[in-house]
Amino acid sequence: MDCICWIIGGLLGFGALVDYIAKKRSIELDPEEGIKNASEAEQIYVENYLYQTKENNNHFQ
Repeated sequence: MDCICWIIGGLLGFGALVDYIAKKRSIELDPEEGIKNASEAEQIYVENYLYQTKENNNHFQ
């Protein structure tokens, strides 16, 4: 059990460190920008996945 806590804590700490460095260097991380460099098939796949996720989440309301 202690090992899992250390792993989760390490991952959270790593994420916080990356976020801190990105803010310090004024790096803009825009998820929409990444999809622009994808192929047409990848864009369709991602848009379909996002649509399905949205539809699945709407059924829980």
